Amino acid sequence: MFRFASLAGLSLVGLMATAPAWAETVNYKADLRADTEVPPNSSKGAGHLTATYDTGTKKLSWKVGYTDLTGPASMAHFHGPAAAGKNAPPMVPITGPLTSPFEGSATLTDDQTKTLANGDMYFNIHTDANKGGEIRGQVEKGQ
Repeated sequence: MFRFASLAGLSLVGLMATAPAWAETVNYKADLRADTEVPPNSSKGAGHLTATYDTGTKKLSWKVGYTDLTGPASMAHFHGPAAAGKNAPPMVPITGPLTSPFEGSATLTDDQTKTLANGDMYFNIHTDANKGGEIRGQVEKGQ
């Protein structure tokens, strides 16, 4: 009996050692402002992005709200890799209506995941008056 219990205990330890790691959900945020555009503009627009990233599925989900843009949002993207104050091409395009508030999700590639985790991704909302971007914010880990 004792011998059986010991073998069962060893089997349980072996299973625990080979079990896959649990996925983690990481929270991100960005304050979207005209003065953080590169170059800055004089828009009174402002906004906020909240996002979660599931490390197991590589799914990034976001919610964005904004006010006081110079006109309707014409495009929105996650850009990178770029530190604050630098420009980069779009990495993750936003599809669907861009009326505030809006939300969406995308599965990231390994390179996009690395860019996000390193703090080198920013979110940008474009309008016809500000084709290069009206409000922008660096995506950072947050609550």
